[in-house]
Amino acid sequence: MHLFRLDTSIFPANSTSSELADAAEAEWTAAHPEGTVTRRHLGAEPLPGDTWTHATLAGFVPAEQHTDEHRAASALAATLADELRAADAAVIAVPLYNWGVSQHFKTWVDVVIANAGPSDQLLKDKPVVLVTSLGGGFAPGTPREGWDHSTPYLERILRDVWGADLTVVRRELTLAGVNPAMESLRDLAAEYHTQALDAARDAGKNLVRA
Repeated sequence: MHLFRLDTSIFPANSTSSELADAAEAEWTAAHPEGTVTRRHLGAEPLPGDTWTHATLAGFVPAEQHTDEHRAASALAATLADELRAADAAVIAVPLYNWGVSQHFKTWVDVVIANAGPSDQLLKDKPVVLVTSLGGGFAPGTPREGWDHSTPYLERILRDVWGADLTVVRRELTLAGVNPAMESLRDLAAEYHTQALDAARDAGKNLVRA
């Protein structure tokens, strides 16, 4: 069995999304001690910013006219797409940054699509856990309702474009512990933390059952 694990936090040492992803992964590895895990951490090792441009343009240029940049970008794009094709299950951890999707994740998606195209369901019917963490509160009725422009995009790509059997684990108010303006929300944030860890473990068990 083969698990693909993707992280995108720019704070790998104390990442909430990675903590939750660890909890989900632990359930899978406990059930598959001989399984393999392919890891890619886009926050710690971002893809080169021009990879998508070169990989895309390579598709419009005859192979004999490819530059070194075209060839390198195309090879990387093929590797990224193959990592998804080879997986039996996946855990994807993506925090919300500035009310939108992580630029590291967006670049990765674009590069994968440069190789696979927009209609290749790379994760067709595969169990995937999406972990997302949000510094503030975005629930219905809150002042920032509707400001989360990341989660809908993540779900669209993983479930609708790539065909994943998707489970979403979401934790809000992650900044309550460090932001004085959110001090009154710290008890609620602690509840959310506990609930999200439980949800991540359950999602990991679902990976195993699937």
